[in-house]
Amino acid sequence: MKIIIASDIHGSYETIQILDHIFKTEKADKLILLGDIYNHGPRNPIPDQYDPQNVSKYLNSIVEKLIVIKGNCDSEVDQMISDFYFTDSVYIPLGNTTVFLTHGHVYNKDNVPRNCNALIYGHFHTAFIEKKNDIIIANPGSITLPKDNKRCYLLFDDDMLYLKDILGDLIDSIRLPN
Repeated sequence: MKIIIASDIHGSYETIQILDHIFKTEKADKLILLGDIYNHGPRNPIPDQYDPQNVSKYLNSIVEKLIVIKGNCDSEVDQMISDFYFTDSVYIPLGNTTVFLTHGHVYNKDNVPRNCNALIYGHFHTAFIEKKNDIIIANPGSITLPKDNKRCYLLFDDDMLYLKDILGDLIDSIRLPN
């Protein structure tokens, strides 16, 4: 199963169009969004093509392929325009690896939850993959407003986790534990 993981869209319809292209190009089965879906937040600039209503229309059209994590900029009113549920966090099994997915404002590389082999989160707008104390830690960065100028996403494919930029160029990868 191929899974695309992205974070921090912040209401950009341009980003949703890019994600749609990535999803189709990678032939992914699922799209996991790590929060901050519609609102740009008080500390961020308004993104290009800021259009939360059209972002919601697109996401509602692929609801059966979505897992959406609630970010610190997501609110109750966002749930009202969404045909999907925002969850605080989720554990998913990938082979023999238990992955914990969250936004990152509570759990992150400085506060790793128990009972997981991998932690994936957004929030900080910087992309990386690293290993810390035998736990894989990854962040796709913000696909809309990156702090490191890399608009990225993560891809799970078989037993590999890939970090790619929006052009599909490989930045980093790691094999999941067996």
